[in-house]
Amino acid sequence: MTCRIPLDGLFEEKFAQIICYPKYDAKDLATRIYEMKQSGIEALCFTGDKKIGNVSILGKGHVGIVILAYTRTGRAALKIRRTDADRKTMRHEADMLKLANSVNVGPRLMGFTENLLLMEYVEGLLFPTWMKKIKEESDSSERIRRVLREVLEQCRRLDEIGLDHGELSRASRHIIVDYEDNPWILDFETASTSRKASNVTSICQFLFLKGKTAELINEDISFKKKENFIFLLRRYKRNRTRRDFDEILKACTLIR
Repeated sequence: MTCRIPLDGLFEEKFAQIICYPKYDAKDLATRIYEMKQSGIEALCFTGDKKIGNVSILGKGHVGIVILAYTRTGRAALKIRRTDADRKTMRHEADMLKLANSVNVGPRLMGFTENLLLMEYVEGLLFPTWMKKIKEESDSSERIRRVLREVLEQCRRLDEIGLDHGELSRASRHIIVDYEDNPWILDFETASTSRKASNVTSICQFLFLKGKTAELINEDISFKKKENFIFLLRRYKRNRTRRDFDEILKACTLIR
């Protein structure tokens, strides 16, 4: 792990290639480091499960590279816009994350520039990894229920404000559970307020109906027959009432 690299040290080639991933440009590098200084970033820490070359990072997506940063107030997650991203600024994602924050969803937005998005650093495990880790523990079923209910409640709040995450039917990399069993919804880069919000129905597909994560959950959390569950999802999608939402929770045995 290479940690606490001061901003002046980012001009070293192996780090510069990441700051300007995937296409290095000296002028672009200088601009991005200047934006870091203006954002109160003092150093970066190259650690994480992902790698670019032989350098570790927290994450890599279609829009940005995520790196652990140190600011004057502590650690933060820094998302740096890829040079080949399909957008020229991080403003849209910042606006979507700020809106999610308004209903207590997502890591706290700390600031943004044209090329950077700075947000609260959440330390934990991706949801499927967390599930596998705790399944052998004696209280795992109750812990899983608490986390699942909170995920659905967060999705419900996003639905209420008309913010569609856009990736929750494929949520393997978009939910982290921290070390106090608090779930966090991440990555609002494709979120939108212009399409109909379908966060609850999307996350239910991922958690209960399709894929390996659903199979893993269904070993611990039994719910009523699939056809009835799909009917409840469709009714919620049509009416969006709290009563319809609670019927979904009951069907998943998340409330009594």
